[in-house]
Amino acid sequence: MTTPVTTTGTEPPHPVSWTRLLGAELRWVLRRPRMLVLLGLLALVPVLMAVGIVLSDRGPSGGLVGAVAGNGLVLPVTALSVTLTLLLPMAVAVAAADAIAGEAAHGTLRGLLLAPVGRLRLAAMKGFGVLVVAAAATAVVIVAALLAGWLLIGPPDPAGAGGAGVLVTLSGSTLDAGEVAARLALVAVWTFGQLAAVAAVALAVSACTEHPLVVLASVLGGLIAFGVLGTIPALEPLQPWLLTMGWGSGADVLRDPVPYGGLGSSTALAAGYLLAGAAVLVVRMRRRDA
Repeated sequence: MTTPVTTTGTEPPHPVSWTRLLGAELRWVLRRPRMLVLLGLLALVPVLMAVGIVLSDRGPSGGLVGAVAGNGLVLPVTALSVTLTLLLPMAVAVAAADAIAGEAAHGTLRGLLLAPVGRLRLAAMKGFGVLVVAAAATAVVIVAALLAGWLLIGPPDPAGAGGAGVLVTLSGSTLDAGEVAARLALVAVWTFGQLAAVAAVALAVSACTEHPLVVLASVLGGLIAFGVLGTIPALEPLQPWLLTMGWGSGADVLRDPVPYGGLGSSTALAAGYLLAGAAVLVVRMRRRDA
């Protein structure tokens, strides 16, 4: 005789689906006023750069800025190089500070830790939100720079450039529209990889504190310290391990052929910081008290 199965009402709740988790995190991240303000400031940077170049009475200077003055399509790469020094990492650090430390400060993290989500799923959800901010910030800079460069500066004269190219590289050669799109995609993916490393470190710090300002001070202060250490000749053996030392490699996409050495080494270093930050984040979230 088969014993009937009865329910006692004590079954564990079903885990929340990934789609619902990521959708909720995405809405929470992109609706924060401070994040919208930061994205607006990032969009304003290439516009101001283009206006400054147009209004300048001086002739084009050498190097990257000189190339921008003669070709508006170079502006996205220049804008990414400029904002990567501080503004892009700051946007990622703000998102990471709000993701864990901010929720802990407001008391909402306790509910997430007690919910049927799982610590690893919660860490993945928070990482997803910060990575979305990194991708959105990169895209905003590129799109704003493309529009500002094309409308205010304009492309070079193909006939004057000696061919049918729409972009003149720093090496003097010209690239067509397809090659320009490939170079911009390359620098966008590379920039996103660098920001992902910053995001992992910022999330690790955010998981270890309940004060968002500590996260901002640690990340931005660390980046500034890396920049200072990179200028000290006596610390040359340490410099290859500093994350910021490879951040000038993005301009290499404007050379022909592209020297992939700097892009590759900086990407490998960023991957190391990403793995280290993710490991600390996971360990801390698994041990964090509700």
